Order: sequence, then structure tokens, then C-alpha cells
Amino acid sequence: MSEVQSWIKETVTQNPVVLFMKGTAQFPQCGFSGKAIQLLKASGAENIVTVNVLESADVRQGIKEYSNWPTIPQLYVNGEFVGGSDIMNEMYEAGELQTLFKG
Repeated sequence: MSEVQSWIKETVTQNPVVLFMKGTAQFPQCGFSGKAIQLLKASGAENIVTVNVLESADVRQGIKEYSNWPTIPQLYVNGEFVGGSDIMNEMYEAGELQTLFKG
């Protein structure tokens, strides 16, 4: 496992909610990442850790390989890959995303 893959694994397993995105929660750099943050906040997610993939080409490529998913953003909850913004939107509309974050 590469250094980047190890770092990604550590990040997603040590934080309950991790969103790999373009930009930051305060300043998303693409519409899909912005939508993902809105959905998380609307679902009651707290202590969201965001990783700006634009800061590192290695992380940007590494997360795609780690999840075997071609697009960003990518959401991880309790170490498990949930999906990208389309899947998050579908889950939100079905009430499933909110259920993930109810204590």
C-alpha cells in the first residue's frame, strides 16, 4: 500500500464523517462538492472532516483508486464508502442520509 493509500485509510477510519471534495466546506470549488456539503449539513452531520483534493494530485488520484470510484466528491461514514453527490442526493431524498447521522 502506498503512502497516500495508507494516509487515506487512516483518515477515513479515524474520523466518523469524511468528505473528499474539490475546495473546502467554506469555499467549494465545484457544484457537486458544494451540493455534497449542503446535503451533509441538512442531514445533521457533525464534525465533518473535509479533504481538498485540489491541494494534492496524489490524494486526488489516490482516493479514486482507494474507493474504485472515478468521481469526486466522495463521502465516507465510519470508514465505509457511501458514494458521490448523486448517491448522496438520492439517499437524502429517501431519508437514508439523515438516518446515517442520527445518534
